[in-house]
Amino acid sequence: MTLYERQTATLPGRACEAFLKGLEALDLHRSGIPDFTRINGELNRLTGWTVVAVPGLVPDAVFFSHLANRRFPAGQFIRKPEDLDYLQEPDIFHDVFGHVPMLTDPVFADYMQAYGRGGQRALQRGQLGHLARLYWYTVEFGLLQTAKGVRIYGAGIVSSRTESIFALDAASPNRLGFDLERVMRTPYRIDNFQKVYFVVPSLKALLDATLEDFAPIYQRLALARDIPIEQIEPTDRVFTCGTQASP
Repeated sequence: MTLYERQTATLPGRACEAFLKGLEALDLHRSGIPDFTRINGELNRLTGWTVVAVPGLVPDAVFFSHLANRRFPAGQFIRKPEDLDYLQEPDIFHDVFGHVPMLTDPVFADYMQAYGRGGQRALQRGQLGHLARLYWYTVEFGLLQTAKGVRIYGAGIVSSRTESIFALDAASPNRLGFDLERVMRTPYRIDNFQKVYFVVPSLKALLDATLEDFAPIYQRLALARDIPIEQIEPTDRVFTCGTQASP
């Protein structure tokens, strides 16, 4: 319950409306142990998704198959007290509290299915590296432009109290407008707070970008250099030019 109480107190005014509505619809703070049967009943009614328990990280092909068929795999272990704010391998709190509320939103639910189908194609083409960057900078660490300002929706942010604050308030990171190929050219690190966040103009724009044919994009990416994580390109739409100082 400690994790749920910390986050539900932190997220109002920070998380996007779709996430907060999903949190309320699924009543995830009802108990410290998620009841998949209860959650799946409501989730399936809203968007046709279900949550399936897995022992830990699953192979890429299995993961993409789950997403393509509107199933979200959730780990079964919970972090230790000393890891309340960060751990590298996703636990049940990250997976259920962080990811599942957004799956109640029809547009984001379609985006996740489209990503799963795209992952199956990328697996055949040997392009998982570029596609993983898209997942990282949207599903895990995405920001959303709203009428009330920039809000968080990525699971890696909403499941961490410290990153929920850092992602919006810190002077350190760059915050840049989302561009599909720009994102796929940007590496990421898993051992610290983000040096760059990408802001999508809407969830619909995110979905539309994912429905494109990625084959020509992959061809262009094969000839393009990676962009250093902290770098700002002349063509970037800059929301915040960060100091890049270590937090």
